[in-house]
Amino acid sequence: MAISSFRNATVRHDTGPSGSTRTPSADPSVGELVGEISDDLARLVRSEIDLAKAEIKEEASRAGKAAGMLGGAGYAGHLVLLLGSLAAVFGLAHLVDLAWAALIVTAFWALVGAALFLTGRKRMRDVHVKPERTTETLKEDARWARSRTN
Repeated sequence: MAISSFRNATVRHDTGPSGSTRTPSADPSVGELVGEISDDLARLVRSEIDLAKAEIKEEASRAGKAAGMLGGAGYAGHLVLLLGSLAAVFGLAHLVDLAWAALIVTAFWALVGAALFLTGRKRMRDVHVKPERTTETLKEDARWARSRTN
């Protein structure tokens, strides 16, 4: 469900606390007014909670994708490290001593691993756990409520 649909939820102002339709000419009682306010407030809180849930789900999805990329990079790096390093060590062993060949290959894969780590960390920083839009709409609701009571 789209997040914007939670903000655009229809709030019915033409019904009483029990859901019955009032006639425009009838003066509502204090109890009816309090009931309407209570219903509107409950509806508002429910819509804000639904919006927060949708935002958190969206951010969790982004975090999951970033974590999957980090995991995939780790697995691929591990395989490459094992198989490629073995081949590279034996290939370099024709030019330098076997121990130096192993050290050169290890240093190379350390650089590759650092690059993958930095990329994954950067993507994780783009994930926002705090539901920004919900926070903003709650502030708007509070401003609206304060202006209505003054």
